[in-house]
Amino acid sequence: MTSAIGAHTRHFDLIVIGAGPAGAAAAQTAAASGLRVALVDKRQFPRAKLCGGGITGRAIGHYQRIFQGRLPDIPLVRCQEVAFFAFGEDLGLTKGVPPLYLGMRYALDAALVRQALASGAQDFTGQNGTLDPENGALDLNGTRLVAPLIIAADGVNSPTAKLLFGQAFDRDKIGFALEVEHPEPDPSAPLRIDFGAAKWGYGWRFPKAAGMTVGLGGVMSRNSDMKAALASYLDRLNLPSNLPVKGQFLPFGDFRNVPGRGRVLLAGDAAGLVDPITGEGIGHALHSGELAALAVIQALSTNQPTRALQLYCAGLRPIHKALRHARLLRNIMFRERLRPAFVRSFRSSRTLRGEYFRMMSGETEYGPLMRHMATRLPGFVLRVLREN
Repeated sequence: MTSAIGAHTRHFDLIVIGAGPAGAAAAQTAAASGLRVALVDKRQFPRAKLCGGGITGRAIGHYQRIFQGRLPDIPLVRCQEVAFFAFGEDLGLTKGVPPLYLGMRYALDAALVRQALASGAQDFTGQNGTLDPENGALDLNGTRLVAPLIIAADGVNSPTAKLLFGQAFDRDKIGFALEVEHPEPDPSAPLRIDFGAAKWGYGWRFPKAAGMTVGLGGVMSRNSDMKAALASYLDRLNLPSNLPVKGQFLPFGDFRNVPGRGRVLLAGDAAGLVDPITGEGIGHALHSGELAALAVIQALSTNQPTRALQLYCAGLRPIHKALRHARLLRNIMFRERLRPAFVRSFRSSRTLRGEYFRMMSGETEYGPLMRHMATRLPGFVLRVLREN
């Protein structure tokens, strides 16, 4: 396809497909640098999105750098107490942790889109299109957008990834999550994480300004009945089982080593950048969108758009390294014969918990956490290393 018959053509430096955190960060970064940016999404904002809405210190740091604001201008609940459970065992309440912020994704994403548009990105939200990657074009209703580079941040079910690679994700490795919104807020309820509420996954209860978000997610191939697992989890929390349920695939760290092809770069969930331990996707989405845009800026500055993907891959190396470490730690946590040692260690070691929260706050990465575990349980960790 070389052109859409009768379409009006508009030229840009960059087309961003998907206006969630990754796409908004990419559009903001590129537009603020002076590039002509088209921001496209099939939905209009605000729109509903399955997500616990946990915004870690790491995510806040990326937001502050990219959007130059202290916090997103949306209702947020600030938490510094976390109740941990693992496989039905109470691991205790941890107080004084680095702040975690909890908000609704429909409000967060809409705020990020507004900021990206205010920085100069052109608004093409609420429009669906057909991508022509060979010609750097996106055909909308009567309009053909053309650019030397495209960033696709179109989610875990990414039509762009499917077009480039034949599938958006590997079904044997993908995660799946179910979530409900409880409309009654409980100010006394701490943020709660339940490792093992789903097989090779976790459950969450996140207090919000207007209620609670409760859900669970796990590796899909290991969970034959996720609905039953959710019902059991709601019962454990003394919550009604008749709340409307939302479901979504979750790319649990099953990232693409080369997130893109040719002049198309994948970011956020479309690139598989979700932490398999914490489930955090917002922080990596923001950062990857920024990194993709910076690669585009650098490649266009030297009139070498085909270098953008190589530059982007180089920028992603620290994120990929952290996700590899997280996948290794997940093996330690969820292998049945190794599980008791992990539970004992996490319950008894304040230092280990401290490293976990420092990692979530963006002060450190998984490497120090793994090293600390190795010093406590060297044989334990060595067995996992040999199995991988």
